[in-house]
Amino acid sequence: MCGICGEIRFDGVQPSPLVQARMLEAIAPRGPDGSGMVIHAATALSHRRLSIIDLSPKARQPMVDAELGLTIAFNGCIYNYPELRAELSAMGYRFFSHGDTEVILKAWHAWGTACVERFHGMFAFVIHERDTNRVVMARDRFGIKPLYLARIGRSIRFASTLPALVKGGDIDTSIDRAALHHYMSFHAVVPPPRTILNGVKKLPPATIRVIDADGSETDSLYWNPPHRRDPALAHLSREEWRDRVLHALRTAVRRRMVADVPVGVLLSGGVDSSLITGLLAEEGQQDLMTFSVGFEEANGEKGDEFVYSDLIARHFGTDHHRIFVPSSQLMEALPGVIGAMSEPMVSYDNVGFYLLAKEVSKHIRVVQSGQGADEVFAGYHWYPPLQDSRDVAGDYAKVFFDRSHAVLASQLNPDWMADGDVSRVLVAAHLLAPGAETPVDAALRLDSQVMLVDDPVKRVDNMTMAWGLEARVPFLDHELVELAATIPPDLKLADGGKGVLKDAARLVVPHEVIDRKKGYFPVPQLKYVDGPYLDMVRDALTSQAARERGLFRNDYLQRLFADPTGHITPLQGSELWQVGLMELWLQTQGV
Repeated sequence: MCGICGEIRFDGVQPSPLVQARMLEAIAPRGPDGSGMVIHAATALSHRRLSIIDLSPKARQPMVDAELGLTIAFNGCIYNYPELRAELSAMGYRFFSHGDTEVILKAWHAWGTACVERFHGMFAFVIHERDTNRVVMARDRFGIKPLYLARIGRSIRFASTLPALVKGGDIDTSIDRAALHHYMSFHAVVPPPRTILNGVKKLPPATIRVIDADGSETDSLYWNPPHRRDPALAHLSREEWRDRVLHALRTAVRRRMVADVPVGVLLSGGVDSSLITGLLAEEGQQDLMTFSVGFEEANGEKGDEFVYSDLIARHFGTDHHRIFVPSSQLMEALPGVIGAMSEPMVSYDNVGFYLLAKEVSKHIRVVQSGQGADEVFAGYHWYPPLQDSRDVAGDYAKVFFDRSHAVLASQLNPDWMADGDVSRVLVAAHLLAPGAETPVDAALRLDSQVMLVDDPVKRVDNMTMAWGLEARVPFLDHELVELAATIPPDLKLADGGKGVLKDAARLVVPHEVIDRKKGYFPVPQLKYVDGPYLDMVRDALTSQAARERGLFRNDYLQRLFADPTGHITPLQGSELWQVGLMELWLQTQGV
Protein backbone atom coordinates (compact mmCIF):
# COMPACT_ATOMS: atom_id res chain seq x y z
CA MET A 1 0.00 0.00 0.00
CA CYS A 2 1.62 3.17 -1.17
CA GLY A 3 1.32 6.14 -3.48
CA ILE A 4 2.49 6.35 -7.07
CA CYS A 5 2.95 9.06 -9.67
CA GLY A 6 4.80 9.63 -12.91
CA GLU A 7 4.82 10.96 -16.43
CA ILE A 8 4.96 9.48 -19.93
CA ARG A 9 6.12 11.81 -22.70
CA PHE A 10 5.63 11.29 -26.43
CA ASP A 11 7.78 14.20 -27.65
CA GLY A 12 11.16 12.72 -26.70
CA VAL A 13 11.63 15.19 -23.84
CA GLN A 14 12.71 13.84 -20.46
CA PRO A 15 10.10 14.31 -17.71
CA SER A 16 10.96 16.96 -15.16
CA PRO A 17 12.35 15.65 -11.84
CA LEU A 18 10.97 18.81 -10.18
CA VAL A 19 7.43 17.94 -11.28
CA GLN A 20 7.95 14.42 -9.94
CA ALA A 21 9.17 15.84 -6.64
CA ARG A 22 6.11 18.07 -6.29
CA MET A 23 3.76 15.17 -6.91
CA LEU A 24 5.72 12.90 -4.54
CA GLU A 25 5.44 15.49 -1.80
CA ALA A 26 1.66 15.63 -2.29
CA ILE A 27 1.29 11.85 -1.85
CA ALA A 28 3.82 11.56 0.99
CA PRO A 29 1.22 10.59 3.64
CA ARG A 30 0.33 7.49 1.62
CA GLY A 31 3.88 6.18 1.98
CA PRO A 32 5.83 7.38 5.02
CA ASP A 33 8.53 4.68 4.84
CA GLY A 34 10.49 5.81 1.82
CA SER A 35 10.42 7.22 -1.69
CA GLY A 36 11.97 6.56 -5.05
CA MET A 37 12.08 7.92 -8.60
CA VAL A 38 13.22 6.29 -11.85
CA ILE A 39 13.46 8.27 -15.09
CA HIS A 40 14.16 6.20 -18.19
CA ALA A 41 14.25 8.18 -21.42
CA ALA A 42 10.80 9.77 -21.76
CA THR A 43 9.12 7.94 -18.86
CA ALA A 44 9.24 8.72 -15.15
CA LEU A 45 7.89 6.47 -12.39
CA SER A 46 7.86 7.60 -8.76
CA HIS A 47 6.73 5.95 -5.54
CA ARG A 48 6.06 6.55 -1.84
CA ARG A 49 6.33 3.37 0.24
CA LEU A 50 4.26 2.00 3.11
CA SER A 51 6.02 -1.21 4.15
CA ILE A 52 3.54 -4.07 4.63
CA ILE A 53 4.96 -7.07 2.73
CA ASP A 54 8.72 -7.75 2.35
CA LEU A 55 9.98 -4.94 4.56
CA SER A 56 13.52 -5.23 3.14
CA PRO A 57 15.15 -2.75 0.73
CA LYS A 58 14.89 -5.38 -2.01
CA ALA A 59 11.18 -4.58 -2.31
CA ARG A 60 11.65 -0.84 -2.70
CA GLN A 61 9.98 0.93 -5.60
CA PRO A 62 9.97 1.86 -8.37
CA MET A 63 11.18 -1.70 -8.86
CA VAL A 64 13.48 -2.35 -11.80
CA ASP A 65 13.84 -5.84 -13.24
CA ALA A 66 16.92 -5.43 -15.42
CA GLU A 67 16.73 -9.00 -16.72
CA LEU A 68 13.20 -8.51 -18.10
CA GLY A 69 13.61 -4.84 -18.92
CA LEU A 70 10.61 -3.81 -16.81
CA THR A 71 10.05 -1.07 -14.23
CA ILE A 72 6.93 -0.83 -12.04
CA ALA A 73 5.28 1.60 -9.64
CA PHE A 74 2.59 -0.26 -7.71
CA ASN A 75 0.03 0.66 -5.07
CA GLY A 76 -1.94 -2.08 -3.34
CA CYS A 77 -1.60 -5.72 -2.33
CA ILE A 78 -1.84 -8.98 -4.29
CA TYR A 79 -3.10 -11.44 -1.68
CA ASN A 80 -2.36 -14.59 -3.67
CA TYR A 81 1.17 -13.58 -4.60
CA PRO A 82 2.80 -16.63 -2.88
CA GLU A 83 0.82 -19.01 -5.10
CA LEU A 84 1.56 -16.97 -8.23
CA ARG A 85 5.23 -16.78 -7.31
CA ALA A 86 5.39 -20.57 -7.04
CA GLU A 87 3.71 -20.94 -10.43
CA LEU A 88 6.09 -18.46 -12.06
CA SER A 89 9.11 -20.07 -10.43
CA ALA A 90 8.05 -23.39 -11.93
CA MET A 91 8.03 -21.64 -15.33
CA GLY A 92 11.68 -20.66 -14.83
CA TYR A 93 11.38 -17.09 -13.49
CA ARG A 94 14.00 -16.04 -10.93
CA PHE A 95 13.12 -13.71 -8.05
CA PHE A 96 15.34 -11.24 -6.19
CA SER A 97 12.71 -10.09 -3.63
CA HIS A 98 10.04 -11.76 -1.50
CA GLY A 99 6.96 -9.57 -1.97
CA ASP A 100 4.09 -9.07 -4.37
CA THR A 101 5.54 -6.26 -6.49
CA GLU A 102 8.01 -8.45 -8.33
CA VAL A 103 5.29 -11.06 -8.88
CA ILE A 104 3.32 -8.48 -10.90
CA LEU A 105 6.35 -7.84 -13.12
CA LYS A 106 6.90 -11.52 -13.82
CA ALA A 107 3.15 -12.09 -14.31
CA TRP A 108 2.97 -9.33 -16.91
CA HIS A 109 5.96 -10.78 -18.74
CA ALA A 110 4.49 -14.30 -18.62
CA TRP A 111 0.80 -13.67 -19.31
CA GLY A 112 0.46 -10.16 -20.71
CA THR A 113 -2.91 -8.45 -20.25
CA ALA A 114 -4.39 -11.70 -18.89
CA CYS A 115 -2.22 -11.38 -15.76
CA VAL A 116 -4.78 -9.19 -13.98
CA GLU A 117 -7.36 -11.96 -14.21
CA ARG A 118 -5.14 -14.06 -11.92
CA PHE A 119 -4.71 -11.39 -9.24
CA HIS A 120 -6.68 -11.54 -5.99
CA GLY A 121 -6.25 -8.13 -4.47
CA MET A 122 -6.46 -4.38 -4.73
CA PHE A 123 -4.06 -2.63 -7.05
CA ALA A 124 -3.16 0.25 -9.30
CA PHE A 125 0.10 -0.19 -11.13
CA VAL A 126 2.08 1.26 -14.03
CA ILE A 127 4.74 -0.77 -15.85
CA HIS A 128 7.27 0.60 -18.35
CA GLU A 129 8.86 -1.72 -20.89
CA ARG A 130 12.46 -0.71 -21.62
CA ASP A 131 12.72 -2.37 -25.03
CA THR A 132 9.38 -1.28 -26.53
CA ASN A 133 8.71 1.94 -24.56
CA ARG A 134 5.18 0.65 -24.01
CA VAL A 135 3.47 1.55 -20.74
CA VAL A 136 0.84 -0.60 -19.02
CA MET A 137 -1.66 0.72 -16.48
CA ALA A 138 -4.15 -1.38 -14.53
CA ARG A 139 -6.69 -0.96 -11.76
CA ASP A 140 -8.37 -3.61 -9.61
CA ARG A 141 -11.91 -4.83 -10.15
CA PHE A 142 -13.56 -2.41 -7.71
CA GLY A 143 -11.20 0.53 -8.07
CA ILE A 144 -10.13 0.14 -4.46
CA LYS A 145 -6.81 1.66 -5.44
CA PRO A 146 -7.09 4.94 -7.36
CA LEU A 147 -5.30 6.09 -10.51
CA TYR A 148 -5.78 9.65 -11.77
CA LEU A 149 -4.58 10.80 -15.18
CA ALA A 150 -3.95 14.12 -16.91
CA ARG A 151 -3.06 14.73 -20.56
CA ILE A 152 -0.78 17.75 -20.80
CA GLY A 153 0.31 18.50 -24.34
CA ARG A 154 2.26 15.48 -25.60
CA SER A 155 2.44 13.77 -22.23
CA ILE A 156 0.36 11.84 -19.72
CA ARG A 157 0.85 12.32 -16.00
CA PHE A 158 -0.60 9.95 -13.43
CA ALA A 159 -0.91 9.85 -9.64
CA SER A 160 -2.71 8.11 -6.79
CA THR A 161 -4.50 11.35 -5.94
CA LEU A 162 -6.00 14.20 -7.92
CA PRO A 163 -4.36 16.89 -5.73
CA ALA A 164 -0.93 15.46 -6.63
CA LEU A 165 -1.61 16.14 -10.31
CA VAL A 166 -2.75 19.67 -9.49
CA LYS A 167 0.46 20.22 -7.49
CA GLY A 168 2.46 19.03 -10.49
CA GLY A 169 1.19 22.05 -12.42
CA ASP A 170 -0.22 22.81 -15.88
CA ILE A 171 -3.60 21.17 -15.15
CA ASP A 172 -6.86 22.43 -16.65
CA THR A 173 -8.76 23.09 -13.41
CA SER A 174 -11.99 24.27 -15.01
CA ILE A 175 -15.09 22.46 -13.75
CA ASP A 176 -16.66 19.64 -15.77
CA ARG A 177 -20.38 20.51 -15.98
CA ALA A 178 -21.44 16.88 -16.45
CA ALA A 179 -19.41 15.88 -13.40
CA LEU A 180 -21.03 18.70 -11.41
CA HIS A 181 -24.43 17.33 -12.47
CA HIS A 182 -23.41 13.86 -11.22
CA TYR A 183 -22.16 15.33 -7.93
CA MET A 184 -25.41 17.17 -7.30
CA SER A 185 -27.72 14.40 -8.54
CA PHE A 186 -26.04 11.00 -8.12
CA HIS A 187 -25.25 11.58 -4.42
CA ALA A 188 -21.78 13.02 -5.13
CA VAL A 189 -20.78 10.00 -7.27
CA VAL A 190 -18.75 11.05 -10.31
CA PRO A 191 -18.12 7.87 -12.33
CA PRO A 192 -14.95 7.40 -14.38
CA PRO A 193 -13.43 8.61 -16.54
CA ARG A 194 -14.67 12.00 -15.29
CA THR A 195 -13.62 13.96 -12.23
CA ILE A 196 -14.95 17.36 -11.20
CA LEU A 197 -12.02 18.95 -13.07
CA ASN A 198 -11.92 18.91 -16.86
CA GLY A 199 -8.18 18.33 -16.92
CA VAL A 200 -8.12 15.21 -14.74
CA LYS A 201 -9.56 11.80 -15.56
CA LYS A 202 -9.40 8.44 -13.82
CA LEU A 203 -8.74 4.96 -15.14
CA PRO A 204 -11.96 2.93 -14.76
CA PRO A 205 -11.88 -0.09 -12.43
CA ALA A 206 -11.35 -3.58 -13.88
CA THR A 207 -9.42 -1.99 -16.73
CA ILE A 208 -5.95 -2.63 -18.12
CA ARG A 209 -4.63 -0.02 -20.55
CA VAL A 210 -1.66 -0.48 -22.89
CA ILE A 211 -0.11 2.75 -24.16
CA ASP A 212 2.17 2.36 -27.16
CA ALA A 213 5.26 4.48 -27.77
CA ASP A 214 3.31 6.71 -30.17
CA GLY A 215 0.68 7.48 -27.50
CA SER A 216 -2.09 5.26 -28.87
CA GLU A 217 -4.09 3.44 -26.18
CA THR A 218 -5.89 0.11 -25.96
CA ASP A 219 -8.23 -0.61 -23.04
CA SER A 220 -9.45 -4.02 -21.92
CA LEU A 221 -12.27 -4.54 -19.40
CA TYR A 222 -11.30 -7.78 -17.69
CA TRP A 223 -14.16 -8.32 -15.20
CA ASN A 224 -17.93 -7.82 -15.39
CA PRO A 225 -19.77 -10.72 -13.73
CA PRO A 226 -23.36 -11.46 -14.75
CA HIS A 227 -26.02 -10.80 -12.13
CA ARG A 228 -28.33 -13.68 -12.95
CA ARG A 229 -29.26 -17.12 -11.67
CA ASP A 230 -27.16 -20.15 -12.51
CA PRO A 231 -29.54 -23.04 -13.42
CA ALA A 232 -27.04 -25.50 -11.91
CA LEU A 233 -27.60 -23.86 -8.51
CA ALA A 234 -31.40 -23.62 -8.65
CA HIS A 235 -31.79 -26.48 -6.17
CA LEU A 236 -29.87 -24.80 -3.35
CA SER A 237 -31.75 -24.12 -0.12
CA ARG A 238 -31.39 -20.95 1.94
CA GLU A 239 -29.13 -22.83 4.36
CA GLU A 240 -26.91 -24.04 1.51
CA TRP A 241 -26.57 -20.48 0.19
CA ARG A 242 -25.71 -19.38 3.74
CA ASP A 243 -22.96 -21.98 3.97
CA ARG A 244 -21.51 -21.02 0.60
CA VAL A 245 -21.45 -17.34 1.58
CA LEU A 246 -19.78 -18.08 4.90
CA HIS A 247 -17.16 -20.28 3.25
CA ALA A 248 -16.38 -17.61 0.63
CA LEU A 249 -16.18 -14.87 3.27
CA ARG A 250 -13.87 -16.97 5.44
CA THR A 251 -11.60 -17.35 2.43
CA ALA A 252 -11.75 -13.61 1.72
CA VAL A 253 -10.83 -12.70 5.31
CA ARG A 254 -8.03 -15.27 5.37
CA ARG A 255 -6.57 -13.90 2.13
CA ARG A 256 -6.46 -10.42 3.62
CA MET A 257 -4.43 -11.56 6.61
CA VAL A 258 -1.31 -11.78 4.42
CA ALA A 259 1.17 -9.23 5.80
CA ASP A 260 4.46 -8.97 7.60
CA VAL A 261 2.79 -6.69 10.18
CA PRO A 262 -0.32 -7.17 12.41
CA VAL A 263 -3.84 -6.79 10.94
CA GLY A 264 -6.69 -5.15 12.91
CA VAL A 265 -10.37 -4.26 12.29
CA LEU A 266 -12.36 -1.03 11.96
CA LEU A 267 -15.27 -2.14 14.16
CA SER A 268 -18.45 -0.10 13.81
CA GLY A 269 -20.59 -2.57 15.72
CA GLY A 270 -22.69 -3.43 12.69
CA VAL A 271 -23.11 -6.88 11.19
CA ASP A 272 -20.38 -6.50 8.58
CA SER A 273 -17.41 -5.44 10.69
CA SER A 274 -18.56 -7.67 13.56
CA LEU A 275 -18.54 -10.68 11.23
CA ILE A 276 -15.03 -9.82 10.02
CA THR A 277 -13.88 -9.56 13.63
CA GLY A 278 -15.38 -12.95 14.44
CA LEU A 279 -13.79 -14.63 11.42
CA LEU A 280 -10.37 -13.15 12.19
CA ALA A 281 -10.70 -14.46 15.74
CA GLU A 282 -11.64 -17.89 14.35
CA GLU A 283 -8.53 -17.80 12.18
CA GLY A 284 -6.43 -17.39 15.30
CA GLN A 285 -5.37 -13.77 14.78
CA GLN A 286 -3.31 -13.09 17.91
CA ASP A 287 -3.89 -9.94 19.98
CA LEU A 288 -6.52 -8.76 17.53
CA MET A 289 -6.93 -4.98 17.76
CA THR A 290 -10.31 -3.38 17.05
CA PHE A 291 -11.15 0.32 16.76
CA SER A 292 -14.44 2.28 16.97
CA VAL A 293 -15.25 5.98 16.73
CA GLY A 294 -18.15 8.06 18.05
CA PHE A 295 -19.29 11.69 18.07
CA GLU A 296 -21.38 14.02 20.20
CA GLU A 297 -25.15 14.02 19.82
CA ALA A 298 -26.79 16.77 17.77
CA ASN A 299 -30.46 17.66 17.30
CA GLY A 300 -31.36 14.65 19.46
CA GLU A 301 -29.52 12.21 17.17
CA LYS A 302 -27.04 9.85 18.79
CA GLY A 303 -23.46 10.01 17.52
CA ASP A 304 -22.06 6.57 18.34
CA GLU A 305 -22.80 2.84 18.38
CA PHE A 306 -20.35 1.92 21.13
CA VAL A 307 -22.87 -0.38 22.82
CA TYR A 308 -22.58 -2.82 19.91
CA SER A 309 -18.86 -2.49 19.20
CA ASP A 310 -18.17 -3.01 22.91
CA LEU A 311 -20.31 -6.14 22.85
CA ILE A 312 -18.33 -7.64 19.95
CA ALA A 313 -15.00 -6.68 21.50
CA ARG A 314 -15.93 -8.42 24.76
CA HIS A 315 -17.31 -11.48 22.97
CA PHE A 316 -14.13 -12.08 21.00
CA GLY A 317 -11.69 -10.73 23.58
CA THR A 318 -10.13 -8.14 21.29
CA ASP A 319 -7.74 -5.37 22.26
CA HIS A 320 -10.39 -2.71 21.75
CA HIS A 321 -9.91 1.05 21.33
CA ARG A 322 -12.82 3.48 21.67
CA ILE A 323 -12.29 6.90 20.10
CA PHE A 324 -14.74 9.61 21.13
CA VAL A 325 -14.58 12.86 19.19
CA PRO A 326 -15.94 16.01 20.89
CA SER A 327 -17.44 18.64 18.65
CA SER A 328 -14.45 20.96 19.05
CA GLN A 329 -12.08 18.29 17.73
CA LEU A 330 -14.41 17.55 14.83
CA MET A 331 -14.27 21.18 13.74
CA GLU A 332 -10.48 21.21 13.98
CA ALA A 333 -10.23 18.09 11.81
CA LEU A 334 -12.39 19.29 8.91
CA PRO A 335 -9.65 21.17 6.99
CA GLY A 336 -7.51 18.03 7.08
CA VAL A 337 -10.46 15.88 6.02
CA ILE A 338 -11.23 18.10 3.04
CA GLY A 339 -7.55 18.29 2.12
CA ALA A 340 -7.35 14.48 2.10
CA MET A 341 -10.18 14.17 -0.46
CA SER A 342 -9.06 13.38 -4.00
CA GLU A 343 -12.53 14.52 -5.06
CA PRO A 344 -15.32 16.25 -3.13
CA MET A 345 -17.22 13.62 -1.10
CA VAL A 346 -20.24 14.60 1.00
CA SER A 347 -20.72 11.53 3.19
CA TYR A 348 -20.31 12.20 6.89
CA ASP A 349 -18.22 9.04 7.13
CA ASN A 350 -15.23 10.96 5.81
CA VAL A 351 -14.44 12.70 9.07
CA GLY A 352 -15.14 9.52 11.03
CA PHE A 353 -12.71 7.45 8.98
CA TYR A 354 -10.15 10.26 9.00
CA LEU A 355 -10.08 10.57 12.78
CA LEU A 356 -10.34 6.82 13.26
CA ALA A 357 -7.40 6.26 10.91
CA LYS A 358 -5.37 8.90 12.73
CA GLU A 359 -5.70 6.94 15.96
CA VAL A 360 -5.37 3.48 14.42
CA SER A 361 -2.16 4.43 12.62
CA LYS A 362 -0.51 4.98 15.99
CA HIS A 363 -0.90 1.26 16.71
CA ILE A 364 -0.95 -0.76 13.46
CA ARG A 365 -0.63 -0.32 9.69
CA VAL A 366 -3.25 -2.70 8.27
CA VAL A 367 -6.96 -3.10 9.03
CA GLN A 368 -9.87 -4.97 7.55
CA SER A 369 -13.09 -3.03 7.03
CA GLY A 370 -16.73 -3.88 6.21
CA GLN A 371 -17.28 -1.69 3.14
CA GLY A 372 -19.16 -3.28 0.27
CA ALA A 373 -21.49 -5.64 2.12
CA ASP A 374 -24.57 -3.46 1.59
CA GLU A 375 -23.93 -3.03 -2.14
CA VAL A 376 -23.20 -6.72 -2.67
CA PHE A 377 -25.84 -8.29 -0.39
CA ALA A 378 -28.66 -5.69 -0.74
CA GLY A 379 -28.51 -3.98 2.62
CA TYR A 380 -29.84 -0.56 1.64
CA HIS A 381 -33.44 0.63 1.86
CA TRP A 382 -33.69 1.50 -1.84
CA TYR A 383 -33.52 -2.11 -3.05
CA PRO A 384 -36.93 -3.46 -1.89
CA PRO A 385 -38.94 -0.81 -3.81
CA LEU A 386 -37.26 -2.01 -7.01
CA GLN A 387 -38.45 -5.62 -6.72
CA ASP A 388 -41.44 -5.22 -9.00
CA SER A 389 -40.22 -2.18 -10.91
CA ARG A 390 -41.24 -1.71 -14.54
CA ASP A 391 -39.10 1.42 -14.86
CA VAL A 392 -35.88 0.59 -13.03
CA ALA A 393 -34.07 3.77 -14.04
CA GLY A 394 -36.93 6.02 -12.96
CA ASP A 395 -37.60 4.12 -9.76
CA TYR A 396 -33.89 4.01 -8.84
CA ALA A 397 -33.65 7.77 -9.35
CA LYS A 398 -36.64 8.30 -7.05
CA VAL A 399 -35.02 6.43 -4.16
CA PHE A 400 -31.35 7.37 -4.66
CA PHE A 401 -30.94 10.68 -6.47
CA ASP A 402 -30.51 13.80 -4.34
CA ARG A 403 -32.63 15.90 -6.71
CA SER A 404 -34.19 15.82 -10.16
CA HIS A 405 -32.81 17.58 -13.21
CA ALA A 406 -35.62 20.13 -13.01
CA VAL A 407 -34.90 20.93 -9.37
CA LEU A 408 -31.18 21.19 -10.07
CA ALA A 409 -31.93 23.80 -12.73
CA SER A 410 -33.40 25.98 -9.98
CA GLN A 411 -30.26 25.63 -7.87
CA LEU A 412 -27.33 25.91 -10.30
CA ASN A 413 -26.72 29.04 -12.30
CA PRO A 414 -27.63 28.46 -15.98
CA ASP A 415 -24.01 28.54 -17.20
CA TRP A 416 -23.23 25.52 -15.03
CA MET A 417 -26.11 23.27 -16.10
CA ALA A 418 -25.11 20.27 -18.20
CA ASP A 419 -26.67 19.70 -21.60
CA GLY A 420 -29.55 17.50 -20.54
CA ASP A 421 -30.13 15.10 -17.68
CA VAL A 422 -26.72 13.43 -18.00
CA SER A 423 -26.94 11.67 -14.63
CA ARG A 424 -30.23 9.97 -15.44
CA VAL A 425 -28.87 8.93 -18.85
CA LEU A 426 -25.71 7.48 -17.32
CA VAL A 427 -27.57 5.51 -14.66
CA ALA A 428 -30.15 4.23 -17.14
CA ALA A 429 -27.39 2.95 -19.45
CA HIS A 430 -25.92 0.89 -16.61
CA LEU A 431 -29.24 -0.37 -15.30
CA LEU A 432 -30.55 -1.43 -18.69
CA ALA A 433 -27.36 -3.10 -19.92
CA PRO A 434 -27.54 -6.87 -20.56
CA GLY A 435 -26.48 -9.28 -17.84
CA ALA A 436 -28.85 -8.40 -14.98
CA GLU A 437 -31.84 -10.71 -14.54
CA THR A 438 -34.09 -8.51 -12.37
CA PRO A 439 -34.34 -4.80 -11.46
CA VAL A 440 -32.75 -5.56 -8.08
CA ASP A 441 -29.87 -7.33 -9.83
CA ALA A 442 -29.41 -4.30 -12.08
CA ALA A 443 -29.33 -1.93 -9.09
CA LEU A 444 -26.85 -4.14 -7.22
CA ARG A 445 -24.60 -4.25 -10.28
CA LEU A 446 -24.75 -0.46 -10.65
CA ASP A 447 -24.06 0.13 -6.97
CA SER A 448 -21.23 -2.40 -6.65
CA GLN A 449 -19.47 -1.42 -9.87
CA VAL A 450 -20.15 2.33 -10.02
CA MET A 451 -21.52 3.91 -6.84
CA LEU A 452 -19.36 1.85 -4.48
CA VAL A 453 -16.18 2.72 -6.41
CA ASP A 454 -16.63 6.47 -6.22
CA ASP A 455 -18.21 6.82 -2.80
CA PRO A 456 -17.54 4.29 -0.01
CA VAL A 457 -14.38 2.74 -1.47
CA LYS A 458 -12.82 6.08 -2.42
CA ARG A 459 -13.75 7.51 0.96
CA VAL A 460 -12.01 4.75 2.89
CA ASP A 461 -8.90 4.88 0.70
CA ASN A 462 -8.54 8.66 0.97
CA MET A 463 -9.12 8.90 4.70
CA THR A 464 -7.03 5.91 5.79
CA MET A 465 -4.13 6.66 3.47
CA ALA A 466 -4.03 10.23 4.79
CA TRP A 467 -2.43 8.57 7.82
CA GLY A 468 -0.47 5.82 6.07
CA LEU A 469 -2.99 3.13 7.04
CA GLU A 470 -3.90 0.27 4.69
CA ALA A 471 -7.58 -0.75 4.68
CA ARG A 472 -8.56 -4.11 3.20
CA VAL A 473 -12.15 -4.94 2.26
CA PRO A 474 -12.99 -8.67 2.29
CA PHE A 475 -16.59 -8.11 1.14
CA LEU A 476 -15.07 -7.00 -2.18
CA ASP A 477 -13.25 -10.26 -2.76
CA HIS A 478 -14.21 -10.82 -6.38
CA GLU A 479 -15.02 -14.50 -5.92
CA LEU A 480 -17.38 -13.65 -3.05
CA VAL A 481 -19.04 -10.98 -5.21
CA GLU A 482 -19.39 -13.39 -8.13
CA LEU A 483 -21.12 -15.83 -5.79
CA ALA A 484 -23.41 -13.12 -4.39
CA ALA A 485 -24.42 -12.08 -7.92
CA THR A 486 -25.97 -15.51 -8.48
CA ILE A 487 -27.98 -15.59 -5.23
CA PRO A 488 -31.76 -15.04 -5.71
CA PRO A 489 -32.62 -11.42 -4.78
CA ASP A 490 -35.34 -12.49 -2.34
CA LEU A 491 -32.71 -14.21 -0.17
CA LYS A 492 -30.65 -11.04 -0.09
CA LEU A 493 -33.66 -8.81 0.62
CA ALA A 494 -34.92 -11.06 3.44
CA ASP A 495 -34.90 -9.89 7.08
CA GLY A 496 -34.75 -6.22 6.18
CA GLY A 497 -31.82 -6.68 3.79
CA LYS A 498 -28.66 -8.79 3.66
CA GLY A 499 -30.76 -11.79 4.70
CA VAL A 500 -28.36 -14.47 3.47
CA LEU A 501 -25.39 -12.63 4.98
CA LYS A 502 -27.22 -12.33 8.31
CA ASP A 503 -27.87 -16.07 8.15
CA ALA A 504 -24.11 -16.60 7.86
CA ALA A 505 -23.42 -14.09 10.63
CA ARG A 506 -25.66 -15.98 13.07
CA LEU A 507 -23.15 -18.83 12.99
CA VAL A 508 -20.36 -16.50 14.12
CA VAL A 509 -21.48 -13.40 16.06
CA PRO A 510 -24.03 -12.62 18.83
CA HIS A 511 -27.56 -12.04 17.58
CA GLU A 512 -27.78 -8.63 19.29
CA VAL A 513 -25.74 -7.00 16.51
CA ILE A 514 -27.82 -8.73 13.82
CA ASP A 515 -31.40 -8.27 15.03
CA ARG A 516 -31.39 -4.50 15.33
CA LYS A 517 -32.16 -1.46 13.24
CA LYS A 518 -29.51 -0.80 10.61
CA GLY A 519 -27.00 1.81 11.73
CA TYR A 520 -24.80 4.22 9.82
CA PHE A 521 -21.61 6.09 10.63
CA PRO A 522 -23.34 8.97 12.44
CA VAL A 523 -21.86 12.49 12.50
CA PRO A 524 -24.92 14.56 13.46
CA GLN A 525 -23.09 17.92 13.44
CA LEU A 526 -22.64 17.69 9.66
CA LYS A 527 -26.22 16.64 9.02
CA TYR A 528 -27.69 19.48 11.04
CA VAL A 529 -25.30 22.26 9.98
CA ASP A 530 -25.31 24.85 12.74
CA GLY A 531 -23.03 27.07 14.82
CA PRO A 532 -19.39 27.08 13.66
CA TYR A 533 -20.17 24.58 10.89
CA LEU A 534 -22.79 26.93 9.46
CA ASP A 535 -20.34 29.84 9.71
CA MET A 536 -17.63 27.87 7.89
CA VAL A 537 -19.94 26.84 5.05
CA ARG A 538 -21.51 30.30 4.71
CA ASP A 539 -18.07 31.94 4.61
CA ALA A 540 -16.96 29.60 1.82
CA LEU A 541 -20.10 30.06 -0.26
CA THR A 542 -20.11 33.86 0.06
CA SER A 543 -16.36 34.31 -0.47
CA GLN A 544 -15.01 36.26 -3.43
CA ALA A 545 -13.79 33.02 -5.05
CA ALA A 546 -17.26 31.48 -4.78
CA ARG A 547 -18.98 34.61 -6.11
CA GLU A 548 -16.62 34.73 -9.10
CA ARG A 549 -17.17 31.03 -9.78
CA GLY A 550 -20.93 31.43 -9.50
CA LEU A 551 -21.92 27.77 -9.33
CA PHE A 552 -25.07 28.18 -7.25
CA ARG A 553 -27.99 30.56 -7.57
CA ASN A 554 -27.99 33.17 -4.83
CA ASP A 555 -31.69 32.68 -4.00
CA TYR A 556 -31.01 28.95 -3.44
CA LEU A 557 -28.09 29.70 -1.11
CA GLN A 558 -30.16 32.18 0.87
CA ARG A 559 -32.86 29.53 1.40
CA LEU A 560 -30.23 27.11 2.69
CA PHE A 561 -28.67 29.69 5.03
CA ALA A 562 -32.09 30.60 6.44
CA ASP A 563 -33.09 27.00 7.21
CA PRO A 564 -30.13 24.56 7.07
CA THR A 565 -31.95 21.68 8.77
CA GLY A 566 -35.00 22.09 6.51
CA HIS A 567 -33.17 20.99 3.37
CA ILE A 568 -32.26 17.31 3.73
CA THR A 569 -31.79 15.02 0.72
CA PRO A 570 -33.73 11.74 0.31
CA LEU A 571 -30.64 9.89 1.59
CA GLN A 572 -30.62 12.05 4.73
CA GLY A 573 -27.80 14.35 3.68
CA SER A 574 -27.62 18.09 4.22
CA GLU A 575 -28.02 20.09 1.01
CA LEU A 576 -26.07 22.94 2.60
CA TRP A 577 -23.17 20.64 3.47
CA GLN A 578 -23.25 19.24 -0.07
CA VAL A 579 -22.90 22.60 -1.82
CA GLY A 580 -20.60 23.99 0.86
CA LEU A 581 -18.28 21.00 0.68
CA MET A 582 -17.91 21.47 -3.07
CA GLU A 583 -16.80 25.07 -2.61
CA LEU A 584 -14.54 24.25 0.35
CA TRP A 585 -12.83 21.49 -1.65
CA LEU A 586 -12.26 23.71 -4.69
CA GLN A 587 -10.74 26.42 -2.52
CA THR A 588 -8.54 23.86 -0.73
CA GLN A 589 -7.15 22.82 -4.13
CA GLY A 590 -6.51 26.43 -5.05
CA VAL A 591 -9.02 26.21 -7.90
